[in-house]
Amino acid sequence: MRAWRVTAPGPMATRPLTLVDETVPEPGPGELLVRVLACGVCRTDLHVAEGDLPVHRPHVVPGHEVVGEVVSGADGGFAVGDRVGIAWLRGTDGTCASCRRGAENLCPASVYTGWDADGGYAEYATVPAAYALALPAGYDDVELAPLLCAGIIGYRALLRAELPPGGRLGVYGFGASAHLAAQVALARGATVHVMTRSPAAQALALELGAASAGDAADPPPEPLDAAILFAPVGDLVLPALAALDRGGTLAVAGIHLTDIPPLNYERHLFQERQLRSVTANTRDDARAFLRLAGEHRLHVTTTPYPLGCADQALADLAGDAVTGAAVLLPGLG
Repeated sequence: MRAWRVTAPGPMATRPLTLVDETVPEPGPGELLVRVLACGVCRTDLHVAEGDLPVHRPHVVPGHEVVGEVVSGADGGFAVGDRVGIAWLRGTDGTCASCRRGAENLCPASVYTGWDADGGYAEYATVPAAYALALPAGYDDVELAPLLCAGIIGYRALLRAELPPGGRLGVYGFGASAHLAAQVALARGATVHVMTRSPAAQALALELGAASAGDAADPPPEPLDAAILFAPVGDLVLPALAALDRGGTLAVAGIHLTDIPPLNYERHLFQERQLRSVTANTRDDARAFLRLAGEHRLHVTTTPYPLGCADQALADLAGDAVTGAAVLLPGLG
């Protein structure tokens, strides 16, 4: 099979990934082997490829937004031929204090697809059956792929931001995750203001129903009840906090963020404003979001790439040249 491996983490211009031919992996005990139908390209993959995240598995195959067809392996409720999802969270110990209180995303023994174990930038992948996800009907493979991380993390970020019913939400950055989270908020009656430097993303935000779309550091037209920072830019934390109304919460959705400049207590935190991080997700988060996506049809904006162009897809993502979500297709080209 063909697979991309991160052979030398570094800027995309240094070509950190290598396309290789190798044997199809064997599923281990309790695992499924799936044929990859589509794999979303996530900014976390870019952080793995460029070395922003420490190496967990040398020469790992990235990719954790995998839509696949079960080929073999333990059932776990799935049968050969079923379409399943492989997401970021791949394993937890199930016994630690975090797992026992329902916060398995904080398990110190947690492992992740495309970082600790090979992921979906390949023609085949494996997944523990207990961490495979059932997928909603009504979407094709390309549309489903971004739901498996961009959608799930955006959903958890909304929970962490504590957006009140009918509240005013600010979205900073408008890529794959943001454009899905914004739709969930809009479906729940929120007013959404988008701040992003991309004119194409601004246009997409307005098309999807945002009340306004301005530049990344511009103040929104009204105070915000909640905000989510999707762009991995620490400088944006300050204007996002300053835009919050009293008691508002800013959730930072990314796994990596550049340094945050010094805060001014009165301007950025006083009046009980909150700054929160988002760390991975639980399987319950994933299932709840996928149920929601099945009940409320989301418009998933994608840009497809052949599997053989994964390095170009990541380079385009790094250059903010992708509208919506990039998706790799092993059967394309």
